[in-house]
Amino acid sequence: MDSFLYQATLYLMAIVVAVPIAQRLGLGSVLGYLVVGLLIGPVFGLVGTEMNELRHVAEFGVVMMLFLIGLELEPRALWAMRDKLIGLGGLQVLITLAAVFVSAMVFNPDWRAALAMGMIFSLSSTAIVLQTLSEKKLMSTPGGRAAFSVLLAQDIAVIPMLALLPFLALPGARAVAGAEHGGHLIEGLPAWGVTLVTLGAVAGAVLAGHFLVRPLFRFAQMARLREVNTAMALVIVVGIASLMLMVGLSPALGTFLAGVMLADSEFKHELEASIEPFKGLLLGLFFITVGAGMDFSGFFAAPVLLPVYVLGLVGIKVVILYILARAFGLKAEDRWLFTLGLAQAGEFAFVLIAFAAGQRILPSSIAQMANLVVALSMLITPALFIAHELLARRMKRAGTAQPDEDEIDEQHPVIIAGMGRFGQAVNRMVTVSGFRTTVLDHDLKAVQQMRRFGFKAYFGDPTRPELLASAGIETARVLVVCLGDAEAATKLVAYARRIRPDLYIVARARDRVHVFELYRAGADDIVREVFDSSLRAARHVIEHCGLSDYEAAEAERLFDKVDQSAMRDLARVWKPGVKIEDNPEYMALAHALNRELETALSAVRPGGQRKGTQHKDDRVSEVTLSGSLTPEAEVKKDSAAS
Repeated sequence: MDSFLYQATLYLMAIVVAVPIAQRLGLGSVLGYLVVGLLIGPVFGLVGTEMNELRHVAEFGVVMMLFLIGLELEPRALWAMRDKLIGLGGLQVLITLAAVFVSAMVFNPDWRAALAMGMIFSLSSTAIVLQTLSEKKLMSTPGGRAAFSVLLAQDIAVIPMLALLPFLALPGARAVAGAEHGGHLIEGLPAWGVTLVTLGAVAGAVLAGHFLVRPLFRFAQMARLREVNTAMALVIVVGIASLMLMVGLSPALGTFLAGVMLADSEFKHELEASIEPFKGLLLGLFFITVGAGMDFSGFFAAPVLLPVYVLGLVGIKVVILYILARAFGLKAEDRWLFTLGLAQAGEFAFVLIAFAAGQRILPSSIAQMANLVVALSMLITPALFIAHELLARRMKRAGTAQPDEDEIDEQHPVIIAGMGRFGQAVNRMVTVSGFRTTVLDHDLKAVQQMRRFGFKAYFGDPTRPELLASAGIETARVLVVCLGDAEAATKLVAYARRIRPDLYIVARARDRVHVFELYRAGADDIVREVFDSSLRAARHVIEHCGLSDYEAAEAERLFDKVDQSAMRDLARVWKPGVKIEDNPEYMALAHALNRELETALSAVRPGGQRKGTQHKDDRVSEVTLSGSLTPEAEVKKDSAAS
């Protein structure tokens, strides 16, 4: 019964049986894995002590999942998440740590143990949460992205936690960093040495992903055998994970960073195809071992106290997460997804508990109880996701739920932000010219209307960095900003220029002041809302007054060319908050540009004199008023002036 083949058959059969039944019942695969683990473990006793060793192997499923997620995030996209990583994620860890510390002091006055418990329970389950979010297609929602940011921040926070735990050890306690997972490279090192080695290991993972993997993969591909490529992919993941384990760090964090470094690699898709099957199988095995490894003897020893601990932990985290979700602007449905999804303890808590017990920070009785609390909180996580689904349905019936942003499944060379009348015209001309576009708009009705006419558009806020990243801002050739909100348009242009200095940006401007703001933000070409239509109207006028079609067209072209150049020159001397008439440099340049415009247009007048009755000075006056060099007069005539 303890043979390898028997155990392998048992666990594989559990995977085969659990997932179809759970999905048929609408419960999700994670709950199916956990329940079947309970059945073959505590209920029927079909597994033995090998289960704990198997869990360590199965944890590589989590490692591989983070590696694959890293492959989907280029460094620029990761940098765009810094606000949520540092702000939302950092606050969640610190506030939860403090709340658990205070609560633990009530039951155990040892501040060292209480602080260790705060660190342990501030983490959430990367494996369960990300697997469930992916399975339910919630990763691309604002709540899903916020949850991912927090989980990543937690993995990063493990580094200082492991560096701090040795300081909490009782005098004479022997450092056993990494306990179950090893960590022999830092055994016996002073605290500063541990910190130095851990930081070096993280830097090594990043550098390996950036510089070492590509030549190794090119070498492996010389064999032209798929199994060699698969072996190379496994070497990358297992090798970096082993390095992290040697220094007592989260292997998931190291492989995630390596994945980010490889996100723009030519081997990205090959790596994904090679790792994905192993990831799915090992993740399922990990969840089964969590269920199978639950020791209910502790539950029967404290049948009242243990549920209180579990519900207390979940309650504390729910309150903290909900407050943070509101503070960071998550809408109702996303707020509950974020809150309920992260309310459990995490799988890395098992490692921290073993580490703290090995350092004699936690007594064995407390460590055993903490392991049970972690396992039970993970076990009820699928129920929390079911609760979120029920809340989401109720909010949709009540009309209070915000529609989810679309999941963008394609990337094209042209991104159009805004699908109003302006954006629609741009999109139609670009697409009929043979170029594919990705269209984004935060107006759900406008998106739905365009879909009815056969145009593909995605619902979402185009100014949000995460949405832009999924739309392909890192690889796009052109960004067209068609937003009606001037402030949002300027913000979007500035962000796009910051992350993509080489991106060509065309922007819509409301008026001349907005033109200046957009140029300073980094736009390459700017189109004022009614400027082109005004030029067309003026062309009809001068044709009717006697200019030939060619002369009128040439006048229109020259006027547009000189005006565009003038806008760039004036943008350089324009001062925000200063009236035009109070800016002598602007006024002097405006007069000079007016003269330049008159000179340019005089070339198309037969004999230098336009046909008609107006005097040249009158024409100069008209050019000054209509030629978009005096903003105040323009704004008075038309709030959406050319």
